Amino acid sequence: MSAIATAAALSLPISLSCASKFSNKRCVRGGFGVFAVLGEEGGLVERKNTWTIFNVEDPRSKVPQYKNKFLDANQALEVARYDLQYCDWKARQDVLTIMHLHEKVVEVLNPLAREFKSIDTLRKELAELQEELSLAHNQVHISEARVSTALDKLAYMETLINEKIVQERNTTDAELSLATPSTSTESLETVKNRQPKRNLNVSGPVKPYDAGLKNFWYPVAFSADLKNDTMIPLDCFEKPWVIFRGKDGKPGCVRNTCAHRACPLDLGTVNEGRIQCPYHGWEYSTDGKCEKMPSTKFVNVKIKALPCFEQEGMIWIWPGDDPPTANIPSLLPPSGFQIHAEIVMELPVEHGLLLDNLLDLAHAPFTHTSTFAKGWSVPSLVKFLTPQSGLEGYWDPYPIDMEFKPPCIVLSTIGISKPGKLEGQSTKECTTHLHQLHVCLPSSRQKTRLLYRMSLDFAPILKHVPFMEYLWRHFAEKVLNEDLRLVLGQQQRMIDGENVWNWPVSYDKLGVRYRQWRDSVDRGSKRLPFTKSP
Repeated sequence: MSAIATAAALSLPISLSCASKFSNKRCVRGGFGVFAVLGEEGGLVERKNTWTIFNVEDPRSKVPQYKNKFLDANQALEVARYDLQYCDWKARQDVLTIMHLHEKVVEVLNPLAREFKSIDTLRKELAELQEELSLAHNQVHISEARVSTALDKLAYMETLINEKIVQERNTTDAELSLATPSTSTESLETVKNRQPKRNLNVSGPVKPYDAGLKNFWYPVAFSADLKNDTMIPLDCFEKPWVIFRGKDGKPGCVRNTCAHRACPLDLGTVNEGRIQCPYHGWEYSTDGKCEKMPSTKFVNVKIKALPCFEQEGMIWIWPGDDPPTANIPSLLPPSGFQIHAEIVMELPVEHGLLLDNLLDLAHAPFTHTSTFAKGWSVPSLVKFLTPQSGLEGYWDPYPIDMEFKPPCIVLSTIGISKPGKLEGQSTKECTTHLHQLHVCLPSSRQKTRLLYRMSLDFAPILKHVPFMEYLWRHFAEKVLNEDLRLVLGQQQRMIDGENVWNWPVSYDKLGVRYRQWRDSVDRGSKRLPFTKSP
C-alpha cells in the first residue's frame, strides 16, 4: 500500500505507556511515516488481588518490537492496539488501587483498631488516605480518557487505511467514513468537520419496485416442499403466483389467477401435471396453457408463466421482462456441512428492511438477549472487514463470515464451540460451525417471504432425532421475533417520513453497500457497484 501519513496527521500516541517520538520530516514509500521509539516503564508494586476482574496480564511484556523503525500500516495498527491494551490494563490497576485504599479506610475505622490509637493518629491516617484516594480517583479519570482517546484514534487510523485502499483501487465505493487528509498538518477535528454529508435516504412509503430489480433469478421455495401432487402459492413483486410440478416432474410457475373468472388456482388441485381451477375445472400446464376446459367448447387460452428452474434443492423464478441470464448462483452450504432445517415464513415487513437487519450484527448483544446472544458482552468496537471492495467479509470481534448475494440473499458462517456459544477470533479458529442461508423475497411493498436454511458441520445425529425440525423452527421464530418488533417499528416510522438510514456508522458497512447497490439498480445503472463484471 502506498499510503503515506505522518504522525501529525494521525495525532496518534504510538505508546501511551512509554516515551514516544514522531518524525514528520521523513517517510517511507509503501508505509505510514510513523517513527516509533518504544521505551520501558518500571513495574508497579505487587498487590494482593482477590478480584478476578483485575486478573489481566500485564501487556508490557508484549510490546511490539519496532524501536527506531518507520512503520507500515499493519505495524502501526499493531502498536496502536498495544497502546489500547496497556490503557485498559492501567485503568484496571488504578481501580484496584482505589479498592485497596478503601480497604485501608475500613481497617483504620475498625472499632478494635481504634482502641489502640489516639484520635490524632486516626485523623492523620484518615487524612493521608483521603489524599491518596483523591490522587487515585484523578488517575482513574486520566486512564479513562486515555482509553477513550486511544479507541477514537485507532478507529480513525483504520478509516484512513481503508480510504487509501479504496482510492488506490480506483473503485466507485462511496464509503461513509472520514475523508483522507490532503496534507500532513490537518488535525482529526479538521477532517471530521469536512466529513461528507450522508446521502442515504430511505424514508417515506415504499415506492413501486423498479423493473431492474425484477431482472434477477429469485429462489422462492425449497424443493422438498413441492411434491408431485402439491402446489405452493406465493406473491412476488405484488403479483400472485403458484408453483407446481408438470408431467415431467419439473417445476413451473404460473399466475395464480384463472383466465375464466379470476379464481385463485391454488384453491384447486394438481392432476397429472396440470393445475385445476376449483371453480369450473379448467386445467393449466406449467407453461400457462389451458389444456382442459370442461362443459364448453375448447378455445386457446393461456395465463402468464415465468421462467422456472430447479437447482440444488431450491426452486428459482425470473420475474423480470428481460431474458433470463444463464447463471444461477450456488447456495449449497460448504463442504462438510449437513442441512438440518429448511423453514419458510411470511413476514409483514418490506424485504429491504429485513435485509438491513440481517446484514447487521452489532445489534445482537442488545436485541437477542434471550436467544443466541444471551450473555454476550458489548465490544468496545465492532467492525465489518472486507478484504476487497465487495459484498462479503467478516465481523470483528465475532467469528462470523457474511456475504450478501444479489438480489436478496444473505449467507453466513458462524464459528461456535457448542450451540449458542461463540469462540475464537475467526471462523477458521473454531472447530465447529453453523451455516445459514436467508432469502428475502419481495412479496409486496410491506411483505416478505423468508426462506431460511440451517446447516451444521457437527452433530449429524440430530438429523435423526424425532421432531427436531419443530425445535429448530421454534428457535428460529424466537430469534426472528426479537428482530421483528424492532423492524416493524422502523417500517412505521419510515412510512411516516423518518429516514431509517439517517446516520450510518462504521459497523453499518455491509448494510450501506447493499443500499448503494439497491439505489444503483433503481436508477437503472448498467454497471452495479460491488459486483464482478460478467
